[in-house]
Amino acid sequence: MKHQLLVLILLFAQVAHAQLNESDTLKFQLRAAISGNYQKGNVEMLTLRSRLDAVSKLSENLVFKTQNSTLYQSFFQRKADNDLFSRNYLYYNPQQRLYPYAIAYISANFRRKVDLRYFAGAGATVQAVRSKHTQLKFSANAVYEQSDFAANAYNDARYNGSSSIRLWRATAFVMGNSWLFQRRIRLFYDAYWQPALQQRSNYRTQFDLGIETPLWKGLALNALYTRTHENVVPLGTQTTDSILTFGLSYALNRKN
Repeated sequence: MKHQLLVLILLFAQVAHAQLNESDTLKFQLRAAISGNYQKGNVEMLTLRSRLDAVSKLSENLVFKTQNSTLYQSFFQRKADNDLFSRNYLYYNPQQRLYPYAIAYISANFRRKVDLRYFAGAGATVQAVRSKHTQLKFSANAVYEQSDFAANAYNDARYNGSSSIRLWRATAFVMGNSWLFQRRIRLFYDAYWQPALQQRSNYRTQFDLGIETPLWKGLALNALYTRTHENVVPLGTQTTDSILTFGLSYALNRKN
């Protein structure tokens, strides 16, 4: 549960939204969401999923954005997932149609035996569509990554014998959101493909698709589907996972 505790601490500190727009002129934006389920009896299961994201305008030209998510699952009191994913960006002039950024990610994935993964690099984003009801952006970057595993044997034998994999990756990324039915429903999504530059068979993909309907003063109902694929994994680990959760989210926007 330590990853969930970390996210709760961040929430109360208000430092950290999927789909928050770094190109907006607002001084500060925050979105927090939590979902889960609990079942006991013939089947005993606990799922907790949280998301906490924020955008802060540091100066006239610099904007910081952070996107944080956790997942915890257990079946019959046996831990199945205990994951953390933090994406952090520093943008320069994001009000422009094309703008550069620096990027740093950190993650851990219990099911895929990733003790710690981090990477950093730089890239650029183009705003393809920016209107009152719809935003669509495309992005590309290059990063250097290190992954530390609780294993040293993989489904790709070239990496066998080491618990750490270091390499350069490229990333192609798309994200967007649209308000539908007179702003009664918001559809949001993002997806990326991230191949290793030295070996393209070592790639990963992720796709998020969500829907949200406002309730009252920033509070909303939401559903989120996530599908991830990692082509190089420790032996005994599946390469693809997907999860669908339902819950609540809260958004806060501040002009100054």
